[in-house]
Amino acid sequence: MDDDAGDGGTPRNPMWRLYAEHGGGNWEWAAGGAVATVVGRLFGLVPAYVVGLAVDSIFLGTRPFGLPFVPDAWLPPADARWAQVEVAVGVLLAATLAGAVLSWIDDYAWSVFAQRTQHGLRVAAYDRLQDLDLAFFTNRRTGELMSVLNNDVNALETFLADAVSSSLWILATIGGIGVVMVSLNAPLTLVALLPVPFLAVFTLVFARVIEPRYLSVREEIGDLNARLENTVSGIETVKTSSAERYESGRVASSSLAYLDSNLAAIRARITFFPGLNVISGVGFAVTFLAGAYWVLFGAPFGLAGTLTPGAFVTFVIYAQQFVWPIVQFGGIVDDYERAKAASTRVYGLRTQEREITDAPDAGDLDVTAGRVEFDDVSFAYRRPDPEAPEETLATEDVLRDVSFEAAGGETIGVVGPTGAGKSTLMKLLPRLYDPDSGAVRVDGTDVREVTLRSLRESVGYVSQDPFLFYGTVRENVRYGSFDASDADVEAATRRAQAHEFVERLPNGYETMVGERGVKLSGGQRQRLAIARAVLKDPPLLVLDEATSAVDTETEALIQRSLLDFAAGRTTFVIAHRLSTVRHADTILVVDDGRISERGTHEELLERDGLYANLWRVQAGEVESLPASFLERARERGDELVGGREEGDGEKR
Repeated sequence: MDDDAGDGGTPRNPMWRLYAEHGGGNWEWAAGGAVATVVGRLFGLVPAYVVGLAVDSIFLGTRPFGLPFVPDAWLPPADARWAQVEVAVGVLLAATLAGAVLSWIDDYAWSVFAQRTQHGLRVAAYDRLQDLDLAFFTNRRTGELMSVLNNDVNALETFLADAVSSSLWILATIGGIGVVMVSLNAPLTLVALLPVPFLAVFTLVFARVIEPRYLSVREEIGDLNARLENTVSGIETVKTSSAERYESGRVASSSLAYLDSNLAAIRARITFFPGLNVISGVGFAVTFLAGAYWVLFGAPFGLAGTLTPGAFVTFVIYAQQFVWPIVQFGGIVDDYERAKAASTRVYGLRTQEREITDAPDAGDLDVTAGRVEFDDVSFAYRRPDPEAPEETLATEDVLRDVSFEAAGGETIGVVGPTGAGKSTLMKLLPRLYDPDSGAVRVDGTDVREVTLRSLRESVGYVSQDPFLFYGTVRENVRYGSFDASDADVEAATRRAQAHEFVERLPNGYETMVGERGVKLSGGQRQRLAIARAVLKDPPLLVLDEATSAVDTETEALIQRSLLDFAAGRTTFVIAHRLSTVRHADTILVVDDGRISERGTHEELLERDGLYANLWRVQAGEVESLPASFLERARERGDELVGGREEGDGEKR
């Protein structure tokens, strides 16, 4: 159970480090639980001693009636046997009551300590998760991360609540019984200890066998949770595609992998515990045989000394209690290996490195004019390569040498074919990603030189598929502007052309919209997301296909409302529907990661390039499109089918 550093400074077993980091402020509960565990176990040793004393003193009269730490003057005389019985019964009841009280204290103290540590672990892991770069999430499944935050953290709490207190209980039992057994008969104690080396070797072998199996179980349950989360999140697509059987098969496959992994661990575990019982049972039988022979015929094997029947009864009871904790220690090893596997995943999340961080001397961004500059920016995504060794990343170039400038208060349209890199380009502004080369500046300041919080508070970002949290309409609009008044919320929804439909909802602004806003249409969700951005009132605004799900009439109303809102602030509008950006001050045409054209709507039509061809497509003038444009469109379609479809973390 060491915590030595492995490769790269990572502990071979990070469990104890996690406990040390997140148990702070709660150690008094652990100390109280530890004291109650040890003292309570010592009280649990009293009955066996009293029974042996009663046999020899009260029933056989082979030794005087006496109790440790109790003056003889306080005890009944030798001829008052019933009084001695009453004293023995009183001691038994007192020890039982004291043991029960201490057991309650023990359980409660350890539970409080474990639960508070679990709380600290989960919150710290979640905080770390939130701090990680967006690229981290694009390469991992939500269900797998949820498994770490729930299943793995719970496994650490279970070990802390049960196994640690059980370890102390075992140590107290072995120590206390060992002292008593030696005082009763030291030679016979050596006989009782014969199975201990065999138990130790058997347990060590089990630990080495079970460790990789439990780690496999944690990984497989993470995969299963990811599959279940993915299926439930996409249930609408599953149903509309009549893919229930297909998804059932995929879940069954993941569940079977978990089953096989779990059964491998179970086979090792169910072999281990019967083996422990056999070894301890044989040892107990040998001890009983040697002790019985000693009582009946005298000391065996040339040993010296006597053994009374009462002492033999006490010794046998203690011998059973002495070996059984060693058997139980196997269960602790089992729990330990489970927690160790879980801690590896939790520690991996807690120590995950970030690439996008505040510079040591970063200051707050103060947007004055709102001028935005992209200076020779290039960017590539990095993802795990399935055909390469683990942790090997494959790169995919998305942006190449992009340069442009937006004057303060201008509206910039960003258009281009699917997969051209439009969304990725604008995600560099709030530093959801950092460019590999070049710089993004706001009013002449590199965004990497200011704090992330001040930068992102200055940028309003509305995505094509906005996320609505489970909660009311009001809570979702107010998200990020938590101190906004109800009047401000209503004003923002009016500007986003959302007030009318919100008023028609069953409870108006207090209507629960459900996870991901599933009770609302796509266009309604987009309007609420625009209202959220309006309420934030940022100096820089990014609308990434923010009106793609609304009809053209509603879009016209939203655009008219946003004209006043956009006045004085720099706005970027990503759009496939070119009418959305027709009146932008400048339109950037992104193609294959580069800006191929730029200018106003009229200028780009006169140039008769890619923008003009896209305009013809949307105007229904397909017959006038050049063959080269159609061939390039087919090539893009083949690329997207090959796995570069639009989505978070993909080339857009």
